[in-house]
Amino acid sequence: MYLHRLLKCAQLLTRPNALHITRRAASQGKMPLARAHGKSFAHRGDLRLAKRIVVKLGSAVVTRDECGLALGRLASIVEQVAMLQSQGREMMIVTSGAVAFGKQRLRHEILLSQSVRQALHSGQNQLKDMALPVLEARACAAAGQSGLMALYEAMFTQYSTCTAQILVTNLDFHDDQKRRNLNSTLHELLRMNIVPIINTNDAVVPPPEPNSDLQGVNVISIKDNDSLAARLAVEMRADLLIALSDVEGLYDSPPGSDDAKLLDTFYPGDQHSITYGTKSRVGIGGMEAKVKAALWALQGGTSVVIASGTNPKVTGHVITDIVEGKKVGTFFSEVKPAGPTVEQQTEMARAAGRVLSSLEPEQRSEIICMFADLLTERKEDILAANKKDMEIAINSGRMSPAMIKRLSLSSSKLNSLSIGLRQIAVSSQDSVGRVLRRTRVANNLELEQITVPIGVLLVIFESRPDCLPQVSTLAIASGNALLLKGGKEAANTNHILHELAQEALSIHGVKDAIQLVSTREEVEDLCRLEKMIDLIIPRGSSQLVRDIQRAAKGIPVLGHSEGICHVYVDHEASIEKALKIIRDSKCDYPAACNAMETLLVHRDILRTPLFDQIIEMLRTEQVKIHAGPKFASYLTFSPSEVKSLRTEYGDLECCIEVVDSMQEAVDHIHKYGSSHTDVIVTENEDTAELFLQQLDSACVFWNASTRFADGYRFGLGAEVGISTARIHARGPVGLEGLLTTKWVLRGDGHTAADFSEQGSMKFLHENIPVAQLLPGRRTTS
Repeated sequence: MYLHRLLKCAQLLTRPNALHITRRAASQGKMPLARAHGKSFAHRGDLRLAKRIVVKLGSAVVTRDECGLALGRLASIVEQVAMLQSQGREMMIVTSGAVAFGKQRLRHEILLSQSVRQALHSGQNQLKDMALPVLEARACAAAGQSGLMALYEAMFTQYSTCTAQILVTNLDFHDDQKRRNLNSTLHELLRMNIVPIINTNDAVVPPPEPNSDLQGVNVISIKDNDSLAARLAVEMRADLLIALSDVEGLYDSPPGSDDAKLLDTFYPGDQHSITYGTKSRVGIGGMEAKVKAALWALQGGTSVVIASGTNPKVTGHVITDIVEGKKVGTFFSEVKPAGPTVEQQTEMARAAGRVLSSLEPEQRSEIICMFADLLTERKEDILAANKKDMEIAINSGRMSPAMIKRLSLSSSKLNSLSIGLRQIAVSSQDSVGRVLRRTRVANNLELEQITVPIGVLLVIFESRPDCLPQVSTLAIASGNALLLKGGKEAANTNHILHELAQEALSIHGVKDAIQLVSTREEVEDLCRLEKMIDLIIPRGSSQLVRDIQRAAKGIPVLGHSEGICHVYVDHEASIEKALKIIRDSKCDYPAACNAMETLLVHRDILRTPLFDQIIEMLRTEQVKIHAGPKFASYLTFSPSEVKSLRTEYGDLECCIEVVDSMQEAVDHIHKYGSSHTDVIVTENEDTAELFLQQLDSACVFWNASTRFADGYRFGLGAEVGISTARIHARGPVGLEGLLTTKWVLRGDGHTAADFSEQGSMKFLHENIPVAQLLPGRRTTS
């Protein structure tokens, strides 16, 4: 009865997702190719190539509270294994849980038996306080093994996946004939697309012996499921072993301790730097046993990842994330990178950034001026590296002409960059440590609000190498540490530009404040460094920005995912101004985020010379026109009707829609716009002022092109991007947008008790004018 209810529950847990998993992956080319075994994968990204995978489920993953199964977790794990199996991978599971399941079943039966006996002997006190007997582990395993397997079978059946049970002991691996038989059985099951579910035969297994295992590549004693999974993975030449436990991975000290750090990658020989904690609450192994087993498997040619199978935030996709190469858990690798890891780079940048922010303004300006000089002095080296990138990009045939144009650097562009950097050096003298407000809270108690750097910035940019010196200069001027991740298409150019930035920084000993991530880090993995990075600034396509905003769950993202900019032509607009503004907004640089995408026209200008001239100008400029629903209704033969009024074309295309009034234009922009940049063209000042007041976009213009939404045109010197966020900076973000504030209180032994009813002091809260600030302190101008 108890098992029947569990199986019903398992079917309910797995059935809703069963239809989502099909076996189309292999036919669609997603099936991983078989690879020669003998060497483990060097990088996480290579795990996508894993064909044969062993998933080890620890006791803490399978069980709920030392007694009973975690059905929800098991259901999600089964779903992931079935999905990977449907992609053409060969999946094996090494599972714990038989003892816990058996304990649960036996306790249930004993309690049921006791309740029946109590009912038969009602009134007899000696039976009322009967305690549960101590259950022997082997008996529990015998009682639980069949039920555990039935549960797995019921769950996998929902995905049309067949399973098979295999119970082993240590002796099965020491006997050559038995080991060959086991190997043959497993290969045959995998050939038939069956998922083998393996467990130690705990009903007959002897007690664990003292440490006598791991004596070499060919010998490992099977005394827990960690060693079983490692032995099995090597025997079966598996590409990947995923060991799921109740911790996120391997820490350099016991998890929960103050300085414990999760290790993204672990290398053989690093054992001496690890301090192990206590064993799992239910398993017989521990992290030390897992590490030993993992290193043994790694030595045998199988890659290993240890990760959490109990964290509800990741359990539903932990296995698939690992196979996709995402940064989950601890990856064991034999190949140690030559340079620092991205985590180490971030720590180096933060430490140097704190020194950078404490420098005098003149010293930061010196760094920027030297960087500007290097851009012109090393011009030939920069252009040679850029030429190499250009040749690679053109030969690949994968980049559009617009992208290649953005990749290109020239002598004139470097000269312009150098001039812009020097302008920032001059204008940024008072940026850091500027006093914004000063208040006399009480006698001899003064409060200041001053500007300070944000901390560590992560800037991710595509194909535009000129972005690197601009962003680096703004980071230096604002005293921020900087982590840069450029597109691989500009790798050579970015490398030399970064070297020049670090050469300039080294004159005041802060070389490490700017770091270029050149390892194979995925953008999504960088976005998970929420304890190290304070702000992410994406510079690239709207798709890149959206991907980063989705991935960065714990780090603020400064930017915009779309640039759906509008130009509204009012019925009182000047023909000459309207034509100039529309042409510039759409045709100057169609791929820019501040290019016009939708043209709104007042109903009264339809069939007027103004409207005819607008259409003729757009046709001359070869702009493809899409008609909005309302505009299409006015036409007998209309252009192609727009699929969506919320479209960023990024090319010589735009939508035209008709509105009845300025208010309807505002409502349309609020509904379909992206809060980037929107324009009104009119000669009526009252109408314009209402538009500017009512419209809630980062940039709102009157009789000016959308292309003015730019840091350089705003006089900011340079920008790190354009933000449509409502907190912190909005619009083009320059130096000021990279600063925050802190409060500094200077007292003379004051306490909160001094201001209580019994205290002797009173609050003054007097604002001190700028002129009364102490000499030498930087203030607002």
